[in-house]
Amino acid sequence: MERRFVEVPEIPVVDRIFLSAEETGVIVVDMQNDFVKPEGKLYVPNAYKTVEPIKRLLEKAREKKVKIFYTQDTHYANDPEYQIWGEHVRYGTWGWQIIDELKPREEDIIIIKTRYDGFYGTPLEDLLKIYRIKSLIIVGTVANICVLHTAASAALRWYKIYVPIDGISALNDFDL
Repeated sequence: MERRFVEVPEIPVVDRIFLSAEETGVIVVDMQNDFVKPEGKLYVPNAYKTVEPIKRLLEKAREKKVKIFYTQDTHYANDPEYQIWGEHVRYGTWGWQIIDELKPREEDIIIIKTRYDGFYGTPLEDLLKIYRIKSLIIVGTVANICVLHTAASAALRWYKIYVPIDGISALNDFDL
């Protein structure tokens, strides 16, 4: 059998991008107390380092009237995911709440999700269409779980995806 190889171009890392404010949205993935705070039930050690870069991004986005979406990982009693990660972000608890430092504003949209992917079983895709968004800047935690699944799901829907490296965190450095 003949082996075939495909040359895959390296993805460029850039310091600055220019996007249309009207066609761009920001998704802040799961920046909740249980993940970001040391006393959280599924603490991500580097998550707090991303708070200031995300804050700066949100300030710039709000100045330009860019639509901002937050995903809020949500689980209920006896959720099967607890068998994998232990109980975390249980609906209504302190750990489930989005951190105060990145508190959503009234005009922001919160997407309650029960799986890793911010699109699965949520109105996110419909909302992006309503607001005519074509490009997404995705930040948050956990990089190789919910950020990855949300970004991949967006890419499958042909959105242009941008993931600032200083705006994501993982349970360990290997997973960044």
